[in-house]
Amino acid sequence: MPIYTYTCRSCHQTFDHLARTLSDGASACPMCGADKPVKELSSFAAPASKSSPNAAACGTCDAAPRCPHACSGGCIH
Repeated sequence: MPIYTYTCRSCHQTFDHLARTLSDGASACPMCGADKPVKELSSFAAPASKSSPNAAACGTCDAAPRCPHACSGGCIH
């Protein structure tokens, strides 16, 4: 079961939601009760681009084995 991160449009709180099915989304903010929170993109859902000028490809430098971002190469940080 995936865990999705949402942000409330009203109070701007960020919260996680455990989806029990593929169509199970957060319907309301648990903090204020506002409807339709916004689903955030995770770093896994939006892969880094190696063509970005700010990309630090950890797989090509000596920081790869001890990278604090736990990347396996090609991440942006």
